[in-house]
Amino acid sequence: MPHITVDYSAPLDRRGFALALHPIVVETVDARLEACVTSFREVEETVVGDGAGEAGLVHVDIALLAGRTPEAKARLSAAVLELLPGYVKDASGVTLSAEVRDLDASYAKRR
Repeated sequence: MPHITVDYSAPLDRRGFALALHPIVVETVDARLEACVTSFREVEETVVGDGAGEAGLVHVDIALLAGRTPEAKARLSAAVLELLPGYVKDASGVTLSAEVRDLDASYAKRR
């Protein structure tokens, strides 16, 4: 169950990014397309360093069921960072980051 959460303060084509990302997740870490769920959280303010300049960010967090190798997770992070600039309206001055991690063993799901 890839749980994908995107925190963003820069203009972002959210739906387009999610629809482009899901197949990459499936291909890279052997997930099912219908299991990919992406949520977006808009960040009102970001302060970096001394706060002198404006800062934008897009951070993608992908939580997976355990079992993927560190190398597969690193490939997915790299793929996210390659994909992301195409969906940020103006990526100059925007910090882009990604983390792929395992869900905790306590994870449970109900439909």
